[in-house]
Amino acid sequence: MLEQLSSVFFDEANELLDNLEEQLLALSDNNGDPETIAAVFRAMHTIKGSSAMFGFNEISTFTHEAESAMDQVRNGVIPVTPELIDLLLKARDHIRSLLDAGAEVSEEVHKSSEALILEFKVYVQSHGGNATETASSVKKIEPKKADENTATWRIKFRPSSTIMQNGTRPELLIKELTELGTATVVPFYNDLPVLSEMDSELCYFSWDVILTTTKTKNDIEDVFIFLDSESKIEVEKIDLLPGENNKIGEILVSRKDVSQDDVDEMLRAKKQLGLMLVEKKIVSEEQVRSALAEQQHLKSLSPNGQVQNQAAAATLRISSLKLDQLVDLVGELVTFNARLDQEAIKTDNVTFKNLSEQCDRIAVMMRDISMGLRMVPVGTLFQKFKRTVHDLSTQLGKRVEMVMVGSETELDKTVIEKLNDPLLHLVRNSVDHGVELPEDRIAAGKNPVGTVTLAAKHAGAFINISIKDDGKGLDKNAIREKAIQKKLISPDDNLSDSEIFSLIFQPGFSTAKQVTSVSGRGVGLDVVKKDLGTLGGTVTTESEPGKGTTFLLKIPLTMAIIDGMLVTIGTVTYIVPLNTISECISSTITKEQMDDDFIVTTNHGKDLKSVNLRKFFKITDPLPDHQEIVSVYDGDEVYGLVVDKILGSQQTVIKPLGNLYGNCTGINSSTILGDGSVALILDIFQLTSMIKNSERANEH
Repeated sequence: MLEQLSSVFFDEANELLDNLEEQLLALSDNNGDPETIAAVFRAMHTIKGSSAMFGFNEISTFTHEAESAMDQVRNGVIPVTPELIDLLLKARDHIRSLLDAGAEVSEEVHKSSEALILEFKVYVQSHGGNATETASSVKKIEPKKADENTATWRIKFRPSSTIMQNGTRPELLIKELTELGTATVVPFYNDLPVLSEMDSELCYFSWDVILTTTKTKNDIEDVFIFLDSESKIEVEKIDLLPGENNKIGEILVSRKDVSQDDVDEMLRAKKQLGLMLVEKKIVSEEQVRSALAEQQHLKSLSPNGQVQNQAAAATLRISSLKLDQLVDLVGELVTFNARLDQEAIKTDNVTFKNLSEQCDRIAVMMRDISMGLRMVPVGTLFQKFKRTVHDLSTQLGKRVEMVMVGSETELDKTVIEKLNDPLLHLVRNSVDHGVELPEDRIAAGKNPVGTVTLAAKHAGAFINISIKDDGKGLDKNAIREKAIQKKLISPDDNLSDSEIFSLIFQPGFSTAKQVTSVSGRGVGLDVVKKDLGTLGGTVTTESEPGKGTTFLLKIPLTMAIIDGMLVTIGTVTYIVPLNTISECISSTITKEQMDDDFIVTTNHGKDLKSVNLRKFFKITDPLPDHQEIVSVYDGDEVYGLVVDKILGSQQTVIKPLGNLYGNCTGINSSTILGDGSVALILDIFQLTSMIKNSERANEH
């Protein structure tokens, strides 16, 4: 049990640290925002308390110092400066290191803790603060509330036993009370007698109500305006902070149910406080139950006194491994259903066919739900690079801000995980090679602060991601000269701009004059191209001198299950991703044309250039009477794929190719058909790129 709780602590602490980095970077943009300051403080406070609870004293001691500094920031004692932001970011990274170390902290890590604690004390003292001042000794200043009139009230309703005899219905009073705001109702029924002794005209109940509302005390008391003289009502404002981890002892003292001395005495016994107080008959079980309800009510409120989104309580944290297993099982179901469908066609049994169709519908629904569970906003990935841009620009003496567009666009989590390294290289390249130094930007008539924009948008079953900077752009001549020097091209080659720009993705290619800790070794962009290739994606480059550079990535939304169109060439079956298909065409291609690598036909009054897959894959089986064309859209233009026959669509479980087949042009991955045979999934981007290259070659 302890191991499970400890695992939850590590998960929540890591999540808090991820959010903390985001909050600190937001604070660097708006250093006076009280809500962000309070959020940073609460994150530190929670990590400190939780780590102490689980015995991670090194984390608790270190985090206490950062928390104390943030507490003085909350109260306006010390300012938020870039120096403090950098210090807090270092503290955040160090806490992560301490979490990784666990209970066994090395002497080196311990010395790092002491050094950072000293830095915090020096900063606080040098900015007029008190380095020994703790979070508990400073009067707390709350951030501005969303509604200044919102307050939480404690209402004790003790109706007389004869209240119902004059026509008053106490349960309706409680109902009216709950309609004033957000309420937690605690009923008390200890005075309820056994059924044989119960009098239906008497009231045996009483209630405590915790109410968060914008109404005043007078409004609450007006609910009970016609109460009889023997009934009692107490309305008291709660001064405890919403959203905080209020201790049960603090609540009981606030309610005046116990004294602080009684609480301190029980705490020294190191036993469960509520149970001890009941055993000692200091409070009743009802009072403890009401205090616990009040604690839960306050915890459910946000720090600004508003009710938190209840949807969050309905979420469930699930291991990503279990999600992967679920998708794998759905993939097996899809493969089984394909086999079932084939058997139904062979037997030509109506009942069998109906069952197959029903199974197919269920498999599609399960596929969509399971894939939806793995879809996460790409903003979770983009957010990581804010820290990269912040640290790298500081290191290089540049001023760069990062802008995110379309961060709500969703992508399969497995794809997002594999996108981290390629995007990291591209972002670093934009900051290092793209954005100029402030003085150079001013001389060029630009804003001294450069911008790197990460944007994402859906394009069918693909996602387009762009990394754009407003820097000096790529130097075509420098790239060309370097390529000639490395013998990648000859001096006589006549290359287009896009072909020149694509050279930067060659292994070991770099135009940097000197090697630094950031760049110059030619390692990075070749990795980008390789990693995107494993995802079935592509990368292209656009650049304009003095205006900046844009890297365009096209990536499939998922790498698990897709809808595919089965086509045959000779006796071989291939899969074309259904989301790329524009239409299927019955062509009139002649046998003479089938000798060419690329074939031009007319479709809707326009030329349609197609790749002859029979020639491309060197298939020598006899030609059928006529060919068919699958027209596909690659995000830019419509092109054609010449095949022998189009069989129809089916769900396709993507299976990766082995290393031996990793560099096969035109092939993305594979799948298993219903009869157990293997079909190859075509790489539409590579095939259409071949057509584009042939067009450019003809132009030259």
